[in-house]
Amino acid sequence: MFSQKISKEGNTLAATQGADGIINPPIDELLGIVDSKYRLVILAAKRARQINAYYSQLGEGLLEYVGPLVETRVQEKPLSIALRETREGMLKVEQIEG
Repeated sequence: MFSQKISKEGNTLAATQGADGIINPPIDELLGIVDSKYRLVILAAKRARQINAYYSQLGEGLLEYVGPLVETRVQEKPLSIALRETREGMLKVEQIEG
């Protein structure tokens, strides 16, 4: 994390870079792991909901959901955490025939 000041026509603006968000991990890297972008969206969304539910239940003392499987940063969004878990091979997609 770093801060920088940007000067434009005499006005000074402060820009702070926080979490990488959706740009890290790169989408091309993730598509090498999951066979389609639609499956990646579904996987990441479901896992992000689980992570969000985990943080919500912490105050209640329940341990129904699994927390983040990777080290998290301050104010990192559940979707970013889910995408990093996918990149590091901690989440796997299995096709269920029905």
